Amino acid sequence: MEDSTPEPAYVDVDKGLTLACIVFLCLFLIVMIIRCAKVIMDPYSAIPTSTWEEQHLDD
Repeated sequence: MEDSTPEPAYVDVDKGLTLACIVFLCLFLIVMIIRCAKVIMDPYSAIPTSTWEEQHLDD
């Protein structure tokens, strides 16, 4: 009879880091999609209130 010792439970660091990066990239992608959709729905809200005519440049 052989005593089979159970393998120690360990966390694979590479898998954890990979999953964390993938989750971060997915969240970033979702945020960028939402921001782009807002700009597409109302493009003039992204433009500052000052116009080029209001700015006086010294020549």
